[in-house]
Order: sequence, then C-alpha cells, then structure tokens
Amino acid sequence: MSILSVLSAKASSALLSLAGRGGSMPGSIALKLDPDSLKKLKFRGPVILVTGTNGKTSTANMISSLFEAAGKTVVTNRKGDNLKAGITSALLKAAKLNGTIDADAVVLEVDELNIRHVLPVLPVSALVVTNFFRDQLDRAREMEQLIESIEGVLPPFEGTLILNGNDPNTLRLQLKAPKSPTVSFGLEENRYSSKDTTEASEGKFCPVCAHRLEYDYYQYSHIGKFHCPNCGFQTPELDVSLEDIDLDHQTFKYDGVRYKGPYEGMYSMYNYAAVLAVAKKFGLPAEAFRKMLANAPHPAGRNEKFRQGEREVILNLIKNPTGANEVMKVIEKDPRRKAVVIVLNDREQDGTDVSWIYDTRFEKFMNKQTQCVICSGLRYGDMALRMDYGGYTGELLMEPSVESAVAQALEKADTVYVAATYTALLPSRAAIEKEIAK
Repeated sequence: MSILSVLSAKASSALLSLAGRGGSMPGSIALKLDPDSLKKLKFRGPVILVTGTNGKTSTANMISSLFEAAGKTVVTNRKGDNLKAGITSALLKAAKLNGTIDADAVVLEVDELNIRHVLPVLPVSALVVTNFFRDQLDRAREMEQLIESIEGVLPPFEGTLILNGNDPNTLRLQLKAPKSPTVSFGLEENRYSSKDTTEASEGKFCPVCAHRLEYDYYQYSHIGKFHCPNCGFQTPELDVSLEDIDLDHQTFKYDGVRYKGPYEGMYSMYNYAAVLAVAKKFGLPAEAFRKMLANAPHPAGRNEKFRQGEREVILNLIKNPTGANEVMKVIEKDPRRKAVVIVLNDREQDGTDVSWIYDTRFEKFMNKQTQCVICSGLRYGDMALRMDYGGYTGELLMEPSVESAVAQALEKADTVYVAATYTALLPSRAAIEKEIAK
C-alpha cells in the first residue's frame, strides 16, 4: 500500500474539514498518486456495496445503522460521495497507514455507473441492488446500457447478490453471475397492489427471451410479481418478503413480527426489505433492525420534515418519473391544505434532459387541497407549462428564486411540500431552514 496516497487523503480530508467541506478531492489526489489504492486495501469485515436507481442512499444509511445497532464498527460514505473518487476518500480516510480498514463492516453507496469501476477492485462480500429505472438519459444513457455495464463485471464475482426479486431489471443480474449466490427480497400482494399500471414501466420484456412479461400484480411502476410465459423467467420465491403493508401507519410484518418504519411510501418498504435481506445474510438480530428503525437517520431531502409551530415543510428529491411518482403519492395522501413548490434544474448532476417531467404524474396532487403550486429553479417555465398541460386550475406561480418560492408558499399554507432536483436540493433546504426559523 502506498503510504503517500493514504497520507495525502488524510491530510487533504483534514484541511477540507477545517474549511467546513468534504467531498471527493482527497480520493482524486490519492488515485493520482497510486491508481491501485483501492486494490491494496485490507479489510477484516464484510464489504457491502449498495446501488440502484432509487433508494440507494436511504438503504445504505440504514444498513450502516443496522450494523451499528448490532454493536459493530462501520466505515461508510454516509455523506453520499458515491463515485470512485468519493469512495476512495471515505476508505483512505479510515485506513491505517498500512492500508488496513479496522472496522467490522464497510458499507458503501455506489453510483450505478461506477459499479464497474469499484466492484472489481474491492473484496466485495455482497452487492445490494434496489431497482433499475430510466434515469438521467444524458448521463446514464438508456437503462439497458447501464445494466449491461454492471453485468460486464459480474462473471468473476463470488460475493452474494442481494436483489429486488420484484424487479425483473434487477433480478436479471443473477444470470450473469454464475459464481454468486442470490438473496432476493420484495413485498407480498397487499391492498395497494394493482392488476395493471399506468405508470412509466421499463420492465416490460423478458431479459432472457425478449417475450413480453405478464404480471400477477404491480406494486408500482414495473415492480411486482411477474413471469415470462415463454421461458419461465419469473419472480422467485422470495428469501425476505414483507407482508400486511400499511402505508397510512408505515407498518409491515416480517417473519410474523410487526414493525413500524420512519419513512413514507411503498418505495420505503422495499428499502426495509433490502436491509432485512442484509440482516439475514450476515446473521444480524431482529432487535438490531428494530433499534435501527427507531433511530433511523433522515437523509437530506428524502421526505425530510421541518417544523415550527403549526408550520411544516416536507422536502423531497425528485430525479426521474418513477421516484417522482412515489413522491406525488405521498403528497396526494396528505389531506391537509397545502402549497407545493417544484424546483427544476437542468445542470449536469440533474440531467440536462427534463422531458421526464411529462412521464411524472403531477396530476395526483391537483385537487382542492392544493392551494397553490409554485414553479422554481432554472427551468421554472417548463415546469409551469407541465402544470398547465396537466390541467391544474388552481393558483400557479413562477418564481425563479428558491428562497422567494418557499417564502410565498408558506404565506399560502402552513403545510408546504418542496420537490427539488439534485442541484436544487441543498439551496431548497437552506431556504426552508431560513423561512421556518422566522
């Protein structure tokens, strides 16, 4: 192990910390000094990678907290620097000078496109995949190309695949990993399941024979119980399956025990199932899972709530049709009078193609409870046009300033939902904190 690369990462991390900053710069420097820095690290516990289109941040954070609740020491990139350089920063900062990571477990959120760079250079014990949806076409390309980039590094992989068994796009990875055992997770049919779907669905065709898949039921988008009538590719008998889902009370049953989760939405239930699959794989006790749920962190912008007196603002990240549709369901379900702020940016991290807003069902919150919709961000005009095309007849405002948009929304209603794209998330959060403190 290059001591210089470890020292450089630690020193630059310390300097950035003094400046109140973090980020991937220490990893970039270390990789310049020694491109094989990750390969040379030594681990004494399992290395778990978490990836997928939606839910990887929340799931990785919960898995980290799960191990901690079980009394384990964990190294993780909880701040979300999920590219190779950011992952290198997190690991080298925690490493001894000889390259040893002295932790009981390493849990890393990894960007989908970076799996091909990270998986081959670390001794990965388990790869957790939450789901695959169409996302940021200008960066991630078509979903098929993204999945193929991951499939390309799976043939020699000998760790465990922990896969969403209700997602054919995720489940197909096992076909390219002959040396890997699979643990599948998912949800049983419940009161929210439907026999058909009008949402954007990418899992229409069998990855084995290209025949159209048939579904017994859908949970959301293309997630559900499926089978191919031609070759037999299908939802497996799930190793971890949640039952008796109650989204109103955020509860579910697993292995005969009822749990209450801290997050809303059907997609959160899948994140819990993924965490339970990790607990099953690594023999962590049910009490650790319960303790984790009771103290689960709220990642910034993932149904994050800000309160002062009667006023409440709920902030959510939106970045693609499927994830955004789940946020729309949460807004729709809230019976209170509300204002909605949508902050749409089109910078590189957001995806410069904003056509996905036409596949998102913003119509779900277009009801009498929604007092006002304020469109903000760099593409506020596009968002306002989408609201108009959707038939919204309430008060519709355009405000390029996020601070002004949040302030106006709180004048309209005590309950405000803010939905923001990646680069709009932190400015929206800052604007909310400023206004809610007044």
